[in-house]
Amino acid sequence: MGFTLREHTADVAVEADAPTLGGVFAAVADGLAAAMCDEIPETGERFSLSVRAESLEAVLFDYLDQLIYERDVRGVLPVAHEADVNQTGDEWVVEASARGVPFEDVEARDVKAVTYSEMRLEATDEGWEAYVVFDV
Repeated sequence: MGFTLREHTADVAVEADAPTLGGVFAAVADGLAAAMCDEIPETGERFSLSVRAESLEAVLFDYLDQLIYERDVRGVLPVAHEADVNQTGDEWVVEASARGVPFEDVEARDVKAVTYSEMRLEATDEGWEAYVVFDV
């Protein structure tokens, strides 16, 4: 389970894999954090978030978008992600948490937004794979 940062023209992409759907969501979020910061200290408090959407791709997009929103509103870099993804009726739900490292504790680069450009999320024989491009 893990992620790899990939160069993508003027953007950055995260390629991730994990044995579970929640694991691949958390791995992509960890990749987002790595795109913003090279060294992550052990400071910060955990916070929770919940996201709902009508499709798996939409809930992945909304989850990552919510992390960028939390970064901006809380003034923290979300790291050490944990996520659980389930289908409830016609909706997909992500129940997640992250540790928010205060900006004063890190040298962070800006990631502006998550994009649908080339987004891929698929089941494999080993679990799940994802590919997400971020606007920098």
